[in-house]
Amino acid sequence: MKIDLTETTSSKINQALVSARRSIGTPAIGMVLTLVIVTDEENAYDALRAASDSSREHPSRIIAVIKRVSKSPRARRDARLDAELRVGSDAGSGETVVLRLHGELANHAQSVVLPLLLPDAPVVVWWPEDAPADPARDPLGALAQRRITDTYSAEHPLDELSVRAATYRPGDTDLAWTRITPWRSMLAAALDQQPAQVVSATVEGESDNPSCELLAMWLADRLGVPVERTLSGGPGLTAVRMATKNGDIVLDRADGSLATLCMAGQPDRAVALKRRETAELLAEELRRLDPDNIYEATVKFGVERLGGPAEASSVGTGQKRAEPAGSAAPAAKKAAAKKTASK
Repeated sequence: MKIDLTETTSSKINQALVSARRSIGTPAIGMVLTLVIVTDEENAYDALRAASDSSREHPSRIIAVIKRVSKSPRARRDARLDAELRVGSDAGSGETVVLRLHGELANHAQSVVLPLLLPDAPVVVWWPEDAPADPARDPLGALAQRRITDTYSAEHPLDELSVRAATYRPGDTDLAWTRITPWRSMLAAALDQQPAQVVSATVEGESDNPSCELLAMWLADRLGVPVERTLSGGPGLTAVRMATKNGDIVLDRADGSLATLCMAGQPDRAVALKRRETAELLAEELRRLDPDNIYEATVKFGVERLGGPAEASSVGTGQKRAEPAGSAAPAAKKAAAKKTASK
């Protein structure tokens, strides 16, 4: 069921949602969280589709906030709220509310969204693009326990990654980090099978890809070894090589879907390592709403070594970008590498 409301209020939207649920025979609310999407008209369709797909795993009330900025001074002074409601099969496994804020109301989005949040349920705010520099201090971000950004969508992703580290607050995360979860899990499993000290590592991938940088920083932080970042034609991450005293461990993905794991003394193995859609990434992030300490340590490790946003744009040049973090014992290095983020 779809309902369009013009020049409405948050109270009328809530009333319309209750009436819609009753009319389709589902008066009870079985949703587990509120997902607020801050987007624009250009990106709203893709963001809503990804959120709707992820709601099959996490039934939620999805609230899309679209700020309509007017050019004329008179239109900017006029405040108006339009809403599109989707309930039932049109909204996946929950409800969808698309808010269009006109005029002065666009500067007070939190006042519109607050009455629409599910009671006693966690709140997640997602910026598919154009995230604020400090999500936790943003008026909408302040309402959330979890704040999701995507540095990959930024005009200068590596500069944006440094900004994310500088403004990190518990509850922040980024989809560039989520994209490397399978890589981190696979590398940790490989170290379980190859009990040897890692002495250096190389991360290979396309330029200006924040996921490549995060994986390199994670290895440098957890293993305490030099990590070299080299370039390839992509797509995305293409290979990781860890040099050990017993031989190299290589995880190579040339086509973006199937990877080959090579370890000394063992036959090469093909492993599934496909590039995931946004809906899958979002669903993974919604499984865990507590602070991600591993992400925090990784992103802050990079900023300390890079020296701030001015140098971050040059980290994809193939030079060594992380010095040893300390002289940890081999056993400690292996144990640290196994601490992948539990998502």
